[in-house]
Amino acid sequence: MKALILVGGFGTRLRPLTLSVPKPLVDFGNKPMILHQIEALKEVGVTEVVLAINYQPEVMLNFLKDFESKLGIKITCSQETEPLGTAGPLALARDKLVDGSGDPFFVLNSDVISEYPFAELIGFHKAHGGEATIMVTKVDEPSKYGVVVMEEGTGKVERFVEKPKVFVGNKINAGIYLLNPSVLDRIELKPTSIEKEVFPRIAADQGLFAMVLPGFWMDIGQPRDYITGLRLYLDSLRKKAPARLASGAHVLGNVLVHETAVIGDGCLIGPDVAIGPGCVVEAGVRLSRCTVMRGARVKQHACVSSSIIGWHSTVGKWARVENMTILGEDVHVCDEIYSNGGVVLPHKEIKSSILKPEIVM
Repeated sequence: MKALILVGGFGTRLRPLTLSVPKPLVDFGNKPMILHQIEALKEVGVTEVVLAINYQPEVMLNFLKDFESKLGIKITCSQETEPLGTAGPLALARDKLVDGSGDPFFVLNSDVISEYPFAELIGFHKAHGGEATIMVTKVDEPSKYGVVVMEEGTGKVERFVEKPKVFVGNKINAGIYLLNPSVLDRIELKPTSIEKEVFPRIAADQGLFAMVLPGFWMDIGQPRDYITGLRLYLDSLRKKAPARLASGAHVLGNVLVHETAVIGDGCLIGPDVAIGPGCVVEAGVRLSRCTVMRGARVKQHACVSSSIIGWHSTVGKWARVENMTILGEDVHVCDEIYSNGGVVLPHKEIKSSILKPEIVM
């Protein structure tokens, strides 16, 4: 089987992290976002993953070459010269996706994090015999999204309602699809939306089915959702692979610590924290609801909450970093500094406090 991952554009919502690497390579739970998806696809027998991309393909491919051999899966790029929306890239990658076997192929949005129940998706798709299956997830506030209206018993999709004013349902498109090759005959090589143009036509022909996603789901394309997604991901690890989480007197709730990270005495870490490879957390530090990426250092008695500390950055002694502060790569916060929601571009030194959320160029 094959899979196409819609990588798309510049990842502007996750800047300043995406100023250093393309968005799918930003770490999430101590590994690049896209690797969570590729590993799950490999588990259900996908042999080739095509990345639909319109910027920096060489950076992506160079990075993923290592994983190709480790995972034993072929990774190629299909590069757009102009943005093609969410359906155009399928037409562009047609020759890579169709191999004559007639097997369905996966399509994923690269920002989506979940438990990826691909085996169940394949079973459901084969059982209903339709042309396409989309995964849907239940949300509390459906009025912010496009809602999928479906038959409860069969999962057959009746219609889509964009940002409904009155309640029509609470299931939204989760950005994970399994499509028969015939779907490609419906898509022209031009900017096209799969959600607004292609799926409604398949639904009108009675060929579109939806499966409700078990477990958690989050689009982690922006910082607040990234932090929420980390909590959901660590919750899921607690249920499925608790041995991977840290334990000890200094740990509170779900915490993921890379084996090469060093943690000093008297720290209190958690809940919902990921500490990446080569990080150093010095004595007396307090971390909660945050990610500390590869090679970063948090110095003695500093406090970090609801924030993202980028690669090779430093938080000084007794500093306090909170309220969705995002430090890009190689940012150095001096001792005793306070950051309230600062968004700091790479290679900066912060010598004075950031008292209200602002971007530091």
